[in-house]
Amino acid sequence: MTYVGEHAPGVTTPAAQTPRATLKDVVTAYVGLTKPRVIELLLLTTVPVMFFAARGVPGLGLVVATVVGGTFSAGSASVFNCVYDRDIDEQMRRTRRRALPRHIVSPGAALAFGTLLGVLSTVILAIFVNPLSAALSVGANAFYVLVYTMLLKRRTTQNIVWGGIAGCFPALIGWTAVTGHLSWAPVILFLVVFFWTPPHTWALALRYREDYANVDVPMLPVVKEARVVGLQIVLYSWVMVAVSLALWPVASTGWFYPVAAVVLGAVFLVQAHRMYGRARGTEDLSVIQPMHLFHSSNLYLSLLFVAVAVDPLISR
Repeated sequence: MTYVGEHAPGVTTPAAQTPRATLKDVVTAYVGLTKPRVIELLLLTTVPVMFFAARGVPGLGLVVATVVGGTFSAGSASVFNCVYDRDIDEQMRRTRRRALPRHIVSPGAALAFGTLLGVLSTVILAIFVNPLSAALSVGANAFYVLVYTMLLKRRTTQNIVWGGIAGCFPALIGWTAVTGHLSWAPVILFLVVFFWTPPHTWALALRYREDYANVDVPMLPVVKEARVVGLQIVLYSWVMVAVSLALWPVASTGWFYPVAAVVLGAVFLVQAHRMYGRARGTEDLSVIQPMHLFHSSNLYLSLLFVAVAVDPLISR
């Protein structure tokens, strides 16, 4: 494959001048392919749901098996994503330091690594958790790679709306790991993550819209003005907060969760409206400050799911 930025034979390139990668560099590169920060967020929507499903503290062995299996599964999907997107990753400021654009790991080695992680994940979840959780994990992995990465990402502004479904599966996996079946409670939490994903991702994409435009990825901030993006973020945020409150009557939670959901939701809505207000008058990102909302979205989801875990402990 010819990479953008390659030079003719005989021309000295920055890559040619780069010292040989050390073992530490290679190990770090393989870990980086799994996108650890994404995994952290996915696990944060898995483990609290296990506490909620158990109405207390789930077994340590079950939590460990679910976390390890979930980590390998999410890591596998991320590796496959990095392999498929290596052409555009090399051109984007946000991703050009990843292992494949830097040629520290070859595409073939990355594919083998991603496959190994996927197989280990399925085996661990099937044996030490249950077949349903393993099947859901495989489904999430396949959806992220085949539907989002390969089908939607480069073709439609709705890429992360529907492609984001893959990131909603951990709520289902956490529940089924404890109960062995599905019910409405994890579906509500699945939908919370579904409606959270567009505001979260569009805020980041607004910050890096020039990168996405340069590689012809039609993220919403690339094809629409900032005020339109801001309005969509506000609309999705309202639905997200409304859905989060539905867990209270559907799952008969205690008092702690709805209070936390109201407070966290109100704070997030204020942030979303403020960003929309700034975006209505300018396209200047230094004024719009989309990364404030991006970081707020991470905090919102983290604290909301912590409330999911804490609620049954307080209400017992």
